[in-house]
Amino acid sequence: MKSCGVSLPVAAAARSIGVAGNDDEKMASAKATEIEKDFPKLTAQEKDCLTGIDSSLFGFHGLQEDGARTKALLLKAVSCFEALILKAEGKVDPGVFCQLGHFNLLLEDYQKALSAYQRYFSLQSDYWKNAAFLYGLGMVYFHYNAFQWAIKAFQEVLYIDPSFSRAKEIHLRLGLMFKVNTDYESSVKHFQLALIDSNLCTLSKAEIQFHIAHLYEIQKKYRAAKEAYESLLQTENLPAQVKATTLQQLGWMHHTVEQLGDKGTKDSYAIQCLQKSLEADPNSGQSWYLLGRCYSSIGKVQDAFISYRQSIDKSEASADTWCSIGVLYQQQNQPMDALQAYICAVQLDHNHSAAWMDLGTLYESCGQLHDAMKCYINATRSKTCLNSAALSQRIKLLQAQLCNLHPGGLQNKSKMLPSIEEAWSLPIPAELTSRQGALNATQAQQASKGGEAPSASNHSDPQASPAKKKRTASPVKSAADSISCNQPQMSSCYLSPQKLKHLDHLRAHRASLKPPELQMLQHLEKQFSALQQQQQQQQQQQQQMRQLASNGPSGDSSPSDHPPVNGACAMSPAAGPRDKSPSLWLGGGSTVNGNVPYSQKTSLPHTCAAASSTSSPIHADDTWKSQQRNTTTQELQKDPGSHSAGRTWFWALHCLLLGLLFIPHPPPNNPNHLSSPPHLATTSGVHTKDNAPSGGKPGSSGGASTLASIRPSGEAARSPSTTPMEGLANHIQPGGTDGSSASSTLTSDNPQLSALLKGKANTTSTDHADCSALGGSPSQKPNSINPALHAAPEHAGTSSSPRSADPHTPDGPNGSSSIHSRGPVLNGNGSPLKAEPARGAHRQSSGPSPWSSVSIYPSSSEVLKACRNLGKNGLSTSSILLDRCPPPRPPAPPSPPLPKDKLNPPTPSIYLENKRDAFFPPLHQFCTNPANPVTVIRGLAGALKLDLGLFSTKTLVEANPEHLVEVRTQLAQPADENWDPSGSKKMWRCESSRSHTTILKYAQYQASSFQESLREENEKKKEVETEAGSPESLMRRRKGPFKHIKFGTNIDLSDEKKWKQQLQELTKLPAFARVVSAGNLLSHVGHTILGMNTVQLYMKVPGCRTPGHQENNNFCSVNINIGPGDCEWFAVPEAYWGVINSFCEKNNINFLMGSWWPDLEDLYETDVPVYRFIQRPGDLVWLNTGAVHWVQAIGWCNNVAWNVGPLTAHQYKLAVERYEWNKLQSVKSIVPMVHLSWNMARNIKVSDHKLFEMIKYCLLRTLKQCQVQREMLQAAGKELVWHCRTQSEPAHYCSVCEVEVFDLLFVTSESNSRKTYVVHCQDCARRASANLDNFVVLEQYKISDLMQVYDQFTLASPLPSSS
Repeated sequence: MKSCGVSLPVAAAARSIGVAGNDDEKMASAKATEIEKDFPKLTAQEKDCLTGIDSSLFGFHGLQEDGARTKALLLKAVSCFEALILKAEGKVDPGVFCQLGHFNLLLEDYQKALSAYQRYFSLQSDYWKNAAFLYGLGMVYFHYNAFQWAIKAFQEVLYIDPSFSRAKEIHLRLGLMFKVNTDYESSVKHFQLALIDSNLCTLSKAEIQFHIAHLYEIQKKYRAAKEAYESLLQTENLPAQVKATTLQQLGWMHHTVEQLGDKGTKDSYAIQCLQKSLEADPNSGQSWYLLGRCYSSIGKVQDAFISYRQSIDKSEASADTWCSIGVLYQQQNQPMDALQAYICAVQLDHNHSAAWMDLGTLYESCGQLHDAMKCYINATRSKTCLNSAALSQRIKLLQAQLCNLHPGGLQNKSKMLPSIEEAWSLPIPAELTSRQGALNATQAQQASKGGEAPSASNHSDPQASPAKKKRTASPVKSAADSISCNQPQMSSCYLSPQKLKHLDHLRAHRASLKPPELQMLQHLEKQFSALQQQQQQQQQQQQQMRQLASNGPSGDSSPSDHPPVNGACAMSPAAGPRDKSPSLWLGGGSTVNGNVPYSQKTSLPHTCAAASSTSSPIHADDTWKSQQRNTTTQELQKDPGSHSAGRTWFWALHCLLLGLLFIPHPPPNNPNHLSSPPHLATTSGVHTKDNAPSGGKPGSSGGASTLASIRPSGEAARSPSTTPMEGLANHIQPGGTDGSSASSTLTSDNPQLSALLKGKANTTSTDHADCSALGGSPSQKPNSINPALHAAPEHAGTSSSPRSADPHTPDGPNGSSSIHSRGPVLNGNGSPLKAEPARGAHRQSSGPSPWSSVSIYPSSSEVLKACRNLGKNGLSTSSILLDRCPPPRPPAPPSPPLPKDKLNPPTPSIYLENKRDAFFPPLHQFCTNPANPVTVIRGLAGALKLDLGLFSTKTLVEANPEHLVEVRTQLAQPADENWDPSGSKKMWRCESSRSHTTILKYAQYQASSFQESLREENEKKKEVETEAGSPESLMRRRKGPFKHIKFGTNIDLSDEKKWKQQLQELTKLPAFARVVSAGNLLSHVGHTILGMNTVQLYMKVPGCRTPGHQENNNFCSVNINIGPGDCEWFAVPEAYWGVINSFCEKNNINFLMGSWWPDLEDLYETDVPVYRFIQRPGDLVWLNTGAVHWVQAIGWCNNVAWNVGPLTAHQYKLAVERYEWNKLQSVKSIVPMVHLSWNMARNIKVSDHKLFEMIKYCLLRTLKQCQVQREMLQAAGKELVWHCRTQSEPAHYCSVCEVEVFDLLFVTSESNSRKTYVVHCQDCARRASANLDNFVVLEQYKISDLMQVYDQFTLASPLPSSS
């Protein structure tokens, strides 16, 4: 391979034959001379042009008039940079690799871009400060469908630079990725953030609005979806494609959703919408199919048939279409035609449960019980089957019927339909093959004219099944197994020996055959004739191939002979005709690994010939959701040399999401037809269920051999596609580069704390919470939040690789690879982007930071003066807002891992005998000790003589029967397991639906549930006596079907007038556990936070679950069981939340906002300790800071709970960490930590040195931010309007992005005039209006007041200790 004009293999060969000494020097000199001759140098003008080019132009630089000229310049720059790298022999500034990555990204050479970015990543210790790098890397991962890592990169861009120029594009892509990952709430939020932004992005405003409306529909918010769709249709100049898709979705939603009106009105409106959709896009096969479904439901059979035929004619036939045709035929009493259609459906999708069920029903109606039973069994094997229990009962009934029949009875009975094995090769109805026949005729003509081998992956013989490239052997274990899956083009005309024998038998008895048998004979004869013709064609093709081979290789060889464009991710142009609707055309999937982080070695997709040579269809054993994740976007057919890299194929992902989510509802009023969503045939994608590395073998589907393989410890990255990168060591020039402002010197007054301002030490800021030191022990830093963030892990050695591990070595504790097997260590030992590089890789500073002379102790006037000096030095405002610490990351699990016998630790428990025990000071110290993640205080109610009866259901009904109760409908399951609704597999996702009722109605439900349980107990006793408790029956009862139960949750008891007695009773508790106390941080917020500094009640029946979570902002929690039943608790120490977060990511669940129930087996396999205990009536559970927990009721009981914030450095540290993590994840922090910190400075004297340092630093950061914002607004001529805070006024949050807004509130002019005050943060306000023309800035604090609070907050003397 040659690269940069140097033949590396030739040079290596020369060295290998003994060239040494001076000869080596001569060769090196000659090599350098050759490089200089072969590559022109960049002119000064060209260098100036390249200065402003980075990844932010990706997808947009093609809009410029000089697009071709820019491309030529980029190609020249890439050549020069590669020559520079090779000439420098590795001693290259890391910025060169970053620029090279940008250029390759703009040229759409994603493989080289990834390789260059990885080199920069491994060499630049503070890579996270470079927003353009993170954005470019995110784009590369997005291209390869590695959504997990693209999301991380994009989130960090928004975190370090909220005003990034492509923030709208980031929000758009995050919205799409979260939609694919089924995190719909996050998806809606990011689409809405993109919608308000006035900048350019890949999709239009109308397309973004459609996605938002569609997300409402997926979330079953049908009224909101209907309004959003209809509002979108009122838009002027709506693009035809968006209009057609909107009408299609609106029509189908009306057809399927009962809440939208009566059936007649809904069906009429649905048909009207679908017809209008077809007027806008007549070639939409999906719209024709849905229209056929609507016609079929109202009995218009002929119209339905015509629509189905149009659907097949306009697009690739789907299993749903053929299944619907089968239902139509069956309703018209045409069993043979119905059989053929069902067979087509199950051949397209072997796991199409609805088609198998319908086929079984058809066989059963014809008396062919054996075949019916086989079909039902195949239906139950499908993961999409929703009524497997009923099918299992049906199968047992058929088995009983077959056992009762005479052995020869079935053989003597003539069959009305061919058996399932015989039917597998039946041709499809001739009247529905118009498009397939025409396409195959065209292919035959092309093959005969050009001698080009026809693609075997798109269109088969006209008499073959519509399954086309998915045509494989029957899943039924029968004679159909003889069909070769390696020859899909012969599957329909292949005749097994049994069939040939059957054909001879039918021919011999032609005169006495019945009509069905005659029909079977005709089919077999057609197949036999087709087989003969095909054999002749194959002989002719073999002769042509021999002639071609004798003339040498042709340029039009088979697609499998060459790697496709853009690696394995793209389809060859010869793969088939482009769809008339390019936005819906998608090819094969990528074979990259979505779980591989920013690793060093890059074995890129185009090196994997085996992976790219064939198209491996996804079968329906994966759900439609996984198909969305697996389907790639970058393989969309693109014009050669296109520079609009984000538009065409990006629109494909946008439309793919719609295509895969078009039928989210079960079809109504059709018990014989259970449709499943459309399935798309792609190659295996990055988010497959099993994506472990396959040993690095070329062509394997594991991503480690394609996107990013991991080098052994200490090895530099090598990319087979970028030879100039080979052999480069991690050397960096001694001098600093522009933008490197971190200082290696510390001030003498307080070295650790002044280093905070330069990014060399830990901070607990309000913007970047877990920064940590590059050296020294954690004990040296009183405000250290994550002392090990920059410390290399013990097992990493001195490797500079982001993952210093061999790809064959399992990661994680005790070698387990189920969590961090391809993920980086977070928040303690590394980042999702980078682990600690080698010591020699740290850059020397180009000079002290402007903040190097400022410690954490300056006066407020010095802080403001430093801010002004920073502005004069020309630093951007974003760099002032940033600290020198990386974005927050989840922690790695503690090391070394716990032994297996320590994974079920005993829960710390305190038994109280009297009131004195409850108020004993060591009890408080024991509960708040970080070593105790959870403590159970037994007998508390008795010791304090608490009247728990005040919280009983009876008393609550008497006090406030109409009080509002939020209800969660759940499935009753075993406490230590979580199954899907069918009971077929364990899962982490814990689904529930939300509704509301009153205390009175829920009390009635509790009582009726108790009575029903008594009846069930009596029935179970009788069953046990009859069944004798066999293991099978026990398992069956255990796994479902599960009963639905209702959980009354989040009942607000904050109203002191309504709940005076109850709240008064809780004041009997010791001070540290009370709702309100001077030592409770939440008592200093200054306003109500429901459920945190107020009491909430929970009303339960057995099985009610509180899913896994950490408390808001990691505050402590108090929970008292009122009784009469017990609750079972599970708790995990805070240090392991990163492991659980990884499990949530693996299961596509949002750790912060999603609903999940951990699988204990998963936790034990990764050495996570789990505290498990029973909470009895009167017991108080104290959950310590950050403990992860989940709870299930064992009996009927009520609970009361609230949050507490101990006045400790540990509590404050973790609260700020979560505040920053929430910001990174675009999640609202319920506790306004900036507002709270200023209130603490006003109200509390702090003697704890660590806590004081962290609060003081938070004040420093926010004071600095307030001053900088003021100066910017004054420079822009924007007037500040005084708006004094009122008593108990809540803290303010941005109405768009939900970050806390302190002091300066940006409110829209309209809301200001109406006194409604719709608050925005500065970044969201500027996105909506760059000059803030439509905004008024309200000032809530005078800067002099903030300065006074800052200066007066000093370290207090410690109180004398009491004995």
